[in-house]
Amino acid sequence: MNTSPDKKKVLFVGQVPETVDFTDPALPPGFDAAKIHAGIAAGMQQMADRGWLADLCLVQPDETATTALTQRLAGKVYDCVVIGGGLRIPAKSLLLFERLVNTVHRAAPGMAIAFNTSPVDTADAAGRWL
Repeated sequence: MNTSPDKKKVLFVGQVPETVDFTDPALPPGFDAAKIHAGIAAGMQQMADRGWLADLCLVQPDETATTALTQRLAGKVYDCVVIGGGLRIPAKSLLLFERLVNTVHRAAPGMAIAFNTSPVDTADAAGRWL
């Protein structure tokens, strides 16, 4: 990641698309891993288009997620962390979502936390706090 002090830095946290349960009725119909990857790419491009430096942290939906996020946050300063809707929306992901929010809170207490509804509105979510 570029450490230019004049550019906003955003970390986008999402679930590895291939691990998403697409049968969950809480998720929009027709979603699949390829569409999520395309949405992530679009969201990352939108942030780059705004002149922001964006990193991506895709986590597994298990106990390794908080470790992966902690490692990503170690030694880096972000202006905002956006936690994806795929981690927040399905009810069965509630505990994972809580652990990730608390990981950000503990690892970077002054950092803004935002939430998107889909990968393509990630830049808008971050923009509310930048």
